[in-house]
Amino acid sequence: MEMTLLWGLSVVLIVLGLAGTVLPVLPGTLLVWAGIVLGAWIDDFTRVSVTTVVVISLLGLLAWGLDYAAGLLGAQKAGASKLALAGAAIGTVLGLFMGLVGVLFMPLVGAAVGEYLARRDGTRAAHVGLATWVGIMLGLLAKVVLSFIMVGVFAAALLI
Repeated sequence: MEMTLLWGLSVVLIVLGLAGTVLPVLPGTLLVWAGIVLGAWIDDFTRVSVTTVVVISLLGLLAWGLDYAAGLLGAQKAGASKLALAGAAIGTVLGLFMGLVGVLFMPLVGAAVGEYLARRDGTRAAHVGLATWVGIMLGLLAKVVLSFIMVGVFAAALLI
């Protein structure tokens, strides 16, 4: 009975984590990782070895890093000002309180507003906002793909 509950918790953590890769309220990659580590621990690291958990952990760190760095890199590539970078960060935080649409689009708005305040050029502000948004979307895509790869590596280790 206890093993069944632990495996159920492992699955719930992984499923919530996968949902959290796109939902702003849940720490997606962290939950996926926690569910996988729990699953490996339940089995005393027999089928899912410590080496496999280390590989999955590295994938999780990569997903987390790309998620946070991608928007910044997009803004920097567009030559964003410091105010645009600050605006993107503020937009990201404000977007957390506005649901999925806010998370997806408030960094764009924040970067554009910051760039406009810095340079008073609407076209440039729109370009910087869009570049920031593209970077964030690429980071989100990378996080989702890497989270599914983490689950795939875990499932393969369980089944082999």
